[in-house]
Amino acid sequence: MSESAWTNELRAFVELKPRQSLAMEAADNLREFILLGRLAPGMPVRERDLAEAFGISRTPLKEALRILEAEGLIVYGPTRRPRVADPSLDEINDWLRVQGALEALAGELTCAQATDAQLAKIEDINTSIKEARDTNGQLEAFRMDMRFHEAIVAASGNEALAETHATYNARLWRVRFLSSQRVASREATRNEHLVIVEALKARDATAARKALKNHLRTAEINIAAAIAEIETAREAD
Repeated sequence: MSESAWTNELRAFVELKPRQSLAMEAADNLREFILLGRLAPGMPVRERDLAEAFGISRTPLKEALRILEAEGLIVYGPTRRPRVADPSLDEINDWLRVQGALEALAGELTCAQATDAQLAKIEDINTSIKEARDTNGQLEAFRMDMRFHEAIVAASGNEALAETHATYNARLWRVRFLSSQRVASREATRNEHLVIVEALKARDATAARKALKNHLRTAEINIAAAIAEIETAREAD
């Protein structure tokens, strides 16, 4: 994509978004651009072009980049030039294992701490995933999927756990979205979510922990398969 076409695409994307603080708006827009693959892993981030596309100065843009650096989506080289992070499969798997441990703990705590209303909300979100896919497409369904996991963590009542989980969610959002495009992955997700919901409703901490850990192991397999498919397609081009 040419530089001017890239800038125009980004500007059109930004115009569709609601306004908020300049730095947070820039961070949100850039994050979504990265997570949807419109800014590819390893791609240099051109600050001047971004500032022009967002209609802001370099100061809030730099603040936005710092936010994404903290989330692991932006990295800086020796010359301090930003680029989109390109984590290895080993790094991704390390993050997934941490996230799996966090969600397993969240499942245990939620069984003990959650109100009936919180458990009902978790079940409602899970039901909404298929509806979102049927009416609003795969991206909205995936967002609902992430809300399902966030709701489980929130219901644990542990703020430190929720903060740490949010960090790993941001790092893994893009690869988990890629894996969610696979039909087999979607079917496995539906089945595993039902097992998780039933364990939580029964307040069976052991079953909830096991179901959530199994779900993240499945995600690890699907992500590896999705990345392999992408690399195969690149080699074929």
